[in-house]
Amino acid sequence: MPALIPATEPLLVRTPLLDSLSRDPVPASGSPVRWGVISTGRIASTVVSDLALLPDAVLQSVSSRTRENAEAFAAEHGFQSAYGDDGGLPGYRRLLQDPAVDVVYVATPHTSHYPVVKAALEAGKHVLCEKPLTINAREAEDLVSLAREKSLFLMEAVWTRFLPSVQRAAEIIASGELGEIRWLQADLGFPAPYHPESRLWRRDDGGGALMDVGVYPLTWALISLGHPQSITATAHLTDGGVDSETALTLSYSSGAQVQAMTSLTSATPQTATVCGTMGMLRCNAPLFNPSELTIISSSGEQRVEKFTPVGRGYTYQLREVIRCLQQGLLESPTMPLADTLTAMSLLDTARAQVGISYPAD
Repeated sequence: MPALIPATEPLLVRTPLLDSLSRDPVPASGSPVRWGVISTGRIASTVVSDLALLPDAVLQSVSSRTRENAEAFAAEHGFQSAYGDDGGLPGYRRLLQDPAVDVVYVATPHTSHYPVVKAALEAGKHVLCEKPLTINAREAEDLVSLAREKSLFLMEAVWTRFLPSVQRAAEIIASGELGEIRWLQADLGFPAPYHPESRLWRRDDGGGALMDVGVYPLTWALISLGHPQSITATAHLTDGGVDSETALTLSYSSGAQVQAMTSLTSATPQTATVCGTMGMLRCNAPLFNPSELTIISSSGEQRVEKFTPVGRGYTYQLREVIRCLQQGLLESPTMPLADTLTAMSLLDTARAQVGISYPAD
C-alpha cells in the first residue's frame, strides 16, 4: 500500500542501523570517535552511561564549572581528562582546546546552548546538543549556518526519534495501514513543584512547559504529518512570565489537525494517538520512550507491538551520531537540521501568540 502522506512533507527517515533486522545499536560501526561532554548534570550522567555501552565511543574529556565536579564525573564514568574553570577561562572552553576531542555533547541548560555550541563549532568540533537546540529560531539558524560553513556535524538531541518503537510507529504511519492521517493527540505533563529559583520556573533560564517538553509532542506531529500550515497556541502564564501549561493546535492543508498539550502542573497521560481513515495507533506512556504500540483497525482488529530499548534508550541516538561521523555526514537523515529549524520556528510562533519572551529574544 503506498504512503498517503505527501512527499513534500518530510517524514522521519530510517537510518541503516534501524533498518537492520537486529536494530542493535551496540556493535561498532567503524573507527573510534572521541567524545567530550560539556556539563556534569543529571542528563549528562544518564546519556554518558549509554555512551559507555558503545565500543567505538571513547570517553575522552568532560568539563564542568568546577574542577572537582569534572574530576568526580570523569572518575565515575571513565573519562581520560577533566576540565573546570581556571584562570578566567570556562571549563568548556578548556575542553574545546583539547585536540583529542572529535565531538562534543552539550548538556548544559538550554539558555547556554547557543554560546556553547557556537564556541564548539568555532573550535572545529562536531556537536550533539540537548534539546531545544536554542532559545529561538534566530539562534538556531545562526548555528546551522556556522556548522555548514565549517563543514561540521550538528544535531539536536531529540533521542525519541531514534527509538525502535518510534521508528516503527513512523513506518506504520507511512505505510498507509492507518489510511490518511486526520487527527493526532499528544501530551506531556507532570507536576513540578513551584520554586522561584528553579530553572523550570525562571524566565531568565528559558523556563516553562513549552520549552522544556514541547519538543516531544511536536516530534509525533512531525513524523506523522510533517510541517503544519499553521499553529495556534493558548497558555497560562505565571507572574514570572513563563507558561505552566500550553496547548497547541497544528493545522494542515489536508484538513488534518494536531492537538498537543504540555504542562508543569498536571499529571497527563503522556501518550500519543494517531488517527487515520483506516485505523489508529496509540503509544503507551511515556510518549518520549514508549515500550508498546497498539494498532487498531477501523474494523476493530487490534494488535500490540512491544519493544525493549538497549540501555536507557539514548544508545540509538548516540550510535547515529557516531555512524554519521564515521561516514562523513554533516547531519543525520533521521534528525535533519531542517526539522530542528521548523520546530524552533513553531515554538517561536507559539510563544509570540501567548506572550512568552526570553532575554535572548
